[in-house]
Amino acid sequence: MTTEIPMDKTSDTTKVSGVEATPIIPLPQAVARGLAVGGSAVALIGTFLAWTWTEEFPGNLTVTGYPGGLQVLTLFGSLLTLLFALAGYGIRGLGWLTPGGKNSPVLLAALGVFATTGYAIGAITQELGGLVNLEPGAWVSGIGALVAVIGALGLAVDQPYDASDPTPNLWGRIRHSLTAPDPGRAKELPNWVEILIIAAGFGVGLYVFTYGIATEYSELFIGFLIVAAFGFTAVTRAGLLKRLSALTAKHRNVTLTAAFAAAICFPFTQSNDQFALIGANILIFATVALGLNVVVGLAGLLDLGYVAFLGVGAYAAALVSGSPSSTIGVQFPFWAAVLTGAVASLIFGVVIGAPTLRLRGDYLAIVTLGFGEIFRITMNNLNGNSGPDVTNGSNGIPQIPDLEIFGFNLGVPHNVLGHELTRSANYYLLMLLFTAIVVMVFRRSAESRIGRAWVAIREDETAATAMGINGFRLKLLAFALGASLAGLAGTVQALVSYSVTPEQYQFAGSVPPNSAFLLAAVILGGMGTISGPLIGAALLYLIPAKLQFMAEYQLLLFGIALMLLMRFRPEGLVADRRKQLEFHETGQLDVPEDKPLPEGATGVAKAGA
Repeated sequence: MTTEIPMDKTSDTTKVSGVEATPIIPLPQAVARGLAVGGSAVALIGTFLAWTWTEEFPGNLTVTGYPGGLQVLTLFGSLLTLLFALAGYGIRGLGWLTPGGKNSPVLLAALGVFATTGYAIGAITQELGGLVNLEPGAWVSGIGALVAVIGALGLAVDQPYDASDPTPNLWGRIRHSLTAPDPGRAKELPNWVEILIIAAGFGVGLYVFTYGIATEYSELFIGFLIVAAFGFTAVTRAGLLKRLSALTAKHRNVTLTAAFAAAICFPFTQSNDQFALIGANILIFATVALGLNVVVGLAGLLDLGYVAFLGVGAYAAALVSGSPSSTIGVQFPFWAAVLTGAVASLIFGVVIGAPTLRLRGDYLAIVTLGFGEIFRITMNNLNGNSGPDVTNGSNGIPQIPDLEIFGFNLGVPHNVLGHELTRSANYYLLMLLFTAIVVMVFRRSAESRIGRAWVAIREDETAATAMGINGFRLKLLAFALGASLAGLAGTVQALVSYSVTPEQYQFAGSVPPNSAFLLAAVILGGMGTISGPLIGAALLYLIPAKLQFMAEYQLLLFGIALMLLMRFRPEGLVADRRKQLEFHETGQLDVPEDKPLPEGATGVAKAGA
């Protein structure tokens, strides 16, 4: 006889019934939605009016009828808020926008518009010297955004309160109003339609990334970050990202193809070589972060000196590049230089890992930190005075010649499909090829028996060893694989930067790459995933590159960001199912309750009875 446990129909886990939640501002629902729709429409109209009278503020916000600069961000945010609010009326053709939460996306999008418009008004006031420099358009958008927020706060909350806290305080009510239920199961679509949706999703992602990387001044980039953060969260609460994630999980090969197709299109959208260079450096550091993800994310080994393996690959490639400053005086073909960098890093990984990987936790972290510093100091000392003349000491190896593959010189611009690819764009495409190789290696490794053994060691090395897993050998394999992937990226970094110096490879510094930056990228993006470190490295490189006036406070901001991440999303921006279950309450008991069998049930009183 079986005993059934009542389950929540919307989830596959046991949940306690909640208490009905009330809106933050008690308003009739028709009035609240009308305010949200009207306020966002007014904010949108205000972007077509002048916000200031002078062109001294960046972006030329003086033109009527043609939004520019921060006005464009308010325009997009207002349009997104308007669509989410209109979807609540049940308008045919808009229901697909909110398969999850119905009202929390409206509130989040409205807050994003209000924050962006408020920031723009504050920036204009501060830079031009007072509110008198504002034109009516700024006030129209600001008031419209405020009205939209008030209306959104009056909308019904998507989820009931938890029975354990039926009467939260005001801050708890506000936080709860930003949550949303998971979307239901989507109806089956033809495969070609699902593939088109995936392609459209990556197309939107490419447009957003291209817009962000092409922002020309810090005020616009800060506004972009505000809109992107609130917009991303709103789309997540609406359930659109989970629907897209379900499609990408179903069509994995199509997803990878679409992702790399979008990445290939990036240099063709850039006319400024500086932005293409930022893209190339993002790919380099994202690839190194993905290699570190093998060590930290899969095997659970805390490596604080990982940037040294990037340096080993870069120095090895520079020494055989044919540079006039190279002490070896040889020039290998590119494929041989790549293998030299990867093999040199692999050898260093084995040599360093063999005596140290018997340590665990903080002790291993301290040893790897020491290795990173030893590498930098050694490269400084190999200058002919303190040691053999190999690396030219602090001067490094400059004047690394550009690469030429099959007669194609990557150092000069080329016209492809009517678009001029600059030097940085050429190396971006080369690095994209290496990124594809690293992604393939990571994916195959993670899904193999060795990858599952790494995960077992990460979760509980003692239990894994008891089950017959050779922990030391597999940890050494992870260390060596991660080191070789970093060396692979180091060979391209040496070519992109023209030179390698010891000061480029520190534990922490204001300019990436450094070990702290790489570790933060893995943690921020999501350990053990493919897209997580790529997104984390892109954010952590792009933000300092665009906000150079904050370089002195980079480590402080990294620390604050990590603390906020640990508090609100400890699994990272992109998390696998295991991490989500580990860090969040599911309502399911870890150990089943010890309940007596119902009357008439047949049980076993003793073993063997």
